[in-house]
Amino acid sequence: QELQETVLLKFFRPENTPVPARPTPEQLSNLIKTSLHYPESFNHSFHQKSLCLVPVTLLLSNCSQAVVDVMIDLRHKPTSSEALEIHGSFTWLGQTQYKLQLKGQEVYSLQLKACFVHTGVYNLGTPRVFAKPVDQVTLFETSQQNSMPALIIINNI
Repeated sequence: QELQETVLLKFFRPENTPVPARPTPEQLSNLIKTSLHYPESFNHSFHQKSLCLVPVTLLLSNCSQAVVDVMIDLRHKPTSSEALEIHGSFTWLGQTQYKLQLKGQEVYSLQLKACFVHTGVYNLGTPRVFAKPVDQVTLFETSQQNSMPALIIINNI
């Protein structure tokens, strides 16, 4: 008489089944890295021309692998009177809002123009950048980490 071999069936469920993880607010606020490129100081003759226009490049880097919707708002003004006293006020010329989509790891360069009417020290770090992964169903983009103040000196010649 032959002995029948009994085989135990083993049912298992992997413990760490990949569940699409919701990114944390911290991760969402670090999707896009921004940097401003501009001259440290700019010489302008206010006697010849009352408006001083300075070209500024806003560099946006997608730090994730995901496609990201990005919204840039240039209308933000510092509200504290202290910031105005130290840096004065300036205006971004042209379009004030931009909506774009960046592929994973893509770097995008946005050409801006800052307009000054007086000499002084100004903080160009006013653009607000919002982003969200394209596949995310959230209604609002997450505000991105703001970089350091971006100071420029406007001189009269």
